[in-house]
Amino acid sequence: MYAVIETGGKQYRVEKGTVIRVERIDVPEGEKVTFERVLMASDGKTVLAGPQAEKVKVEGTVIRQGKDRKIIVFKYRPKKGYHRKLGHRQLFTEIRVDKIVGGPRGGRHRSDSPAGEWEEGPGPASEGSEA
Repeated sequence: MYAVIETGGKQYRVEKGTVIRVERIDVPEGEKVTFERVLMASDGKTVLAGPQAEKVKVEGTVIRQGKDRKIIVFKYRPKKGYHRKLGHRQLFTEIRVDKIVGGPRGGRHRSDSPAGEWEEGPGPASEGSEA
């Protein structure tokens, strides 16, 4: 199962166990973080998007905080004697996705789980008996 989350103005496709590098989030290393801005979630058969995906949350653990590699910004105007050389290192947070919580209430929702995790395998809605 996977989900598409939005953080720091970017979108990331995540699964359980995925390690992602996002724009810096002010959370200490080892702490839990929850992404509530989920744009889409899917288990391979069922796709949740829009208002249905708002019920899904992605939980993860902060692995480390760091700085990305340096990029050089060089400004130059020919024949004018103008040049500026600047460097920039973007701050990032590395996060490991622990679980994707929520999902459709009918087919794939685990009723014995208080957090409402999705389970693997076919659910009751896919057995073919419609009422």
